[in-house]
Amino acid sequence: MSIPKKYDPKAIEGKWYKEWMDHGFFHSEPNPDKEPYTIVIPPPNVTGILHMGHMLNNTIQDVLIRKARMEGKEACWIPGTDHASIATEAKVVDRLRKKGITKADLTRDEFLNYAYEWKDEYGGIILKQLQKLGASCDWDREFFTMGEKNNVAVAKVFVSLYNKGYLYRDLKMVNWDPAAKTTLSNEEVIYKEVDSALYYVKYKIVDADDYVTIATTRPETILGDTAICVHPDDDRFKHLVGKKVIVPMVNREIPVIADEYVDREFGTGCLKITPAHDANDYEIGQKHNLEVIDILNDDATLSAAAQCYVGIDREEARRLVIDDLKDLNQLLKTESLQNKVGYSERNPDTVVEPKLSLQWFVDMQKIVGPALENVINDNIEFFPPKFKNLYRNWLENIKDWPISRQLWWGQQIPAWYYGDGGVTVAETKEEALLIAQKENPDLTLDDLRQDEDVVDTWFSSWLLPVTVFDGFENPESEEMKYYYPTTVLVTGWDIIFFWVARMIIAGYEWAGEMPFKKVYFTGMVRDLQRRKMSKSLGNSPDALKLIDDYGADGVRVGMLLSAAAGNDLLFDEKLCEQGRNFSNKIWNAFRLVDGWQVDDSLESSNKVAVDWFGSKYNAALAEIEDHFTKFRISDALMTTYKLVWNDFCSQYLEMVKPEFGKPIDKATYEITRDYFEKVLKILHPFMPFISEEIWHAFKNRAKEDYLIIASWPETGESDPSILEEADLALEIIRQIRNLRNDKQISPKTALALQIRTKSQGKFERFIPIVQKISNLSGIEMVSEKPTNAGGFVIKGDEFFIPFEEEVDVEKEKEKLQKELDYTQGFFNSVQKKLSNEKFVNNAPEQVVANERKKMADAESKIRALEEQLAAL
Repeated sequence: MSIPKKYDPKAIEGKWYKEWMDHGFFHSEPNPDKEPYTIVIPPPNVTGILHMGHMLNNTIQDVLIRKARMEGKEACWIPGTDHASIATEAKVVDRLRKKGITKADLTRDEFLNYAYEWKDEYGGIILKQLQKLGASCDWDREFFTMGEKNNVAVAKVFVSLYNKGYLYRDLKMVNWDPAAKTTLSNEEVIYKEVDSALYYVKYKIVDADDYVTIATTRPETILGDTAICVHPDDDRFKHLVGKKVIVPMVNREIPVIADEYVDREFGTGCLKITPAHDANDYEIGQKHNLEVIDILNDDATLSAAAQCYVGIDREEARRLVIDDLKDLNQLLKTESLQNKVGYSERNPDTVVEPKLSLQWFVDMQKIVGPALENVINDNIEFFPPKFKNLYRNWLENIKDWPISRQLWWGQQIPAWYYGDGGVTVAETKEEALLIAQKENPDLTLDDLRQDEDVVDTWFSSWLLPVTVFDGFENPESEEMKYYYPTTVLVTGWDIIFFWVARMIIAGYEWAGEMPFKKVYFTGMVRDLQRRKMSKSLGNSPDALKLIDDYGADGVRVGMLLSAAAGNDLLFDEKLCEQGRNFSNKIWNAFRLVDGWQVDDSLESSNKVAVDWFGSKYNAALAEIEDHFTKFRISDALMTTYKLVWNDFCSQYLEMVKPEFGKPIDKATYEITRDYFEKVLKILHPFMPFISEEIWHAFKNRAKEDYLIIASWPETGESDPSILEEADLALEIIRQIRNLRNDKQISPKTALALQIRTKSQGKFERFIPIVQKISNLSGIEMVSEKPTNAGGFVIKGDEFFIPFEEEVDVEKEKEKLQKELDYTQGFFNSVQKKLSNEKFVNNAPEQVVANERKKMADAESKIRALEEQLAAL
């Protein structure tokens, strides 16, 4: 068939994805003859679109699953989406608003119908985009965290926790998102350093012509103050304890109390206590039996309890309070300061309010034990392991989890209320009635009203991967026994608390075992200014456009080239361009080999090249396997990249290719084809499309002979001596090319090479290859340095190229000295970095290893340059 001159990803990617799907290569069934290799996807939001974090995370998962499939394992990658309660409900409410409909106009069922319409319209977009990337998920197993299995599981787990005494309902201080009008967990609050102001406000002392002054960043909450607190040992204010002061604007008398909680050094040493709007103030209020005045509505406007500014948003109310305090001459001064303010993780522009609210909580202390123990003892392995400390710190200080959300999109809490404060928890209303009737036999179904709230989205997704194998309804099923626990979880470190820790807790609690054996943490994708990518900053590239511009393989390579485990990836579109160039390099190598004419009568003269690449391939494959074992996926790609681009395409093919217009011998041709197929195998997990295309383009293959299911190559023996000799020969070739460039000598001009060596034979078998590639008329061993020659030194051996024109020795010395000075400076900078204990102890192992290699290479180059200078 005719091979196109240029590689066109658009012409082949859709074709091969359809072929793989049509042949069922992605689908998995339990197979007792195979080892299972299972991954559950971190479910993207059902209404989301593909962003750079998804691209990185899912590329890594696909690399792992494709390699496992080729290794003969029963590879099962389960895709799905998260119902994302807060984000999805916000989108549905916004769509309804544009139609002139408010949520309050609808019944719960009517609203859910609109929500499912939204989900059906937008829910599959991101999964289709993942297919463009090449994700080889088992699409027959697609899950949704509000699917029937999860709905049943959520109800069972809620009831289980309640019956065990691990779940309770209480009025407690929570984080409140005024935009979504729902509570949030601590992990859903993002703290940002912001420019604020500290306002010094005077409170008149009752029956005295004097004031006390407090300092606050939130003057609007003055309206909810119920005490002023001082430290009991603060001599400045001891005389005030027991007296009363007047709250500005509302003229409410409140007591002055003493508590050791007060920081005498902050502000004035007097602390305003607003129990309804600060967690610490609430604790003090409980301790001192203070009144609780909630001055904010759910949408963060001021409530009637505030007495002033009712219905006005908190931000506007703050400005009005400041103006009124000035008019009352009760604002003493204002200072600028920076402080941390909590924002909603789901509504990034919304400041979270501390709020007293009646919510359902999970007592995490009671169920955290196995999850902590089995990560610390490495039964569950973290890659990189540095995240164990972060994980341990969170679990050792874990807080109760508020799981109720004031939304309609989600699993409704299976709690039913009746009469005056009666409550029962059950999976169904009928079961709830039977329980309630033990207390009151006269109750009917009509007397029960279900809790309006839904559970936190993470309360559904923490049950993965038990739910995807129906582990709650059928815990003894074949699938549960075969696939569970899963092999590896690939996820961003930023959800280590939201999801990873909670899944481990849930796995041990309800399946009696870990949910996965290994966790690979990816870094965050950032721009070159180290900013997190976001729509608001406009720094997040269009993922599909990248695929369109560079091909899926090119983008996959670009994402992985700088994606060391656990470290942030500084995304540069040039990396995708590099990936596309790599595709083109492979394609051109294929065209070269495919275009060779074969002469069966020719004897092979390429044994050295063939033996060298065989050893090089085996050494690289062993290195790749080691990287995979340690989940250094980026390093595995880099080793593959160097093997393919440098060793195979640029060096081996150059060594064996026949002269232009001449045929190649059959033995070399066949072994080269064999090597190419081996190269395609290790390329496939990283670059599935181009590798499958070339695999089939080489020859007509049977239907079952697809690269996606071909056997992963086995590591063979490598000959260190031939690799060492080749390195020397290739360095000679490189130096000769440099000399040609310096002297502007055409590659077509034959040159002579003279060698003065201390140890003959170090590269003897490569002499024909050096001669061929460097276009040398001959190679001669000499005992004296030629009078007029350019040259270089490698490991003490001197190499000379005689020139007709006289060499300017001083100019050569100047050039070498400049290169030596630069290399010495580079060596010093790396040495300084490695002498920094903080860097060596905290940087990833591979980063430190790379720096040490840089220093060793620079040291070797310095010696070579010094030898060259001495030889002039």
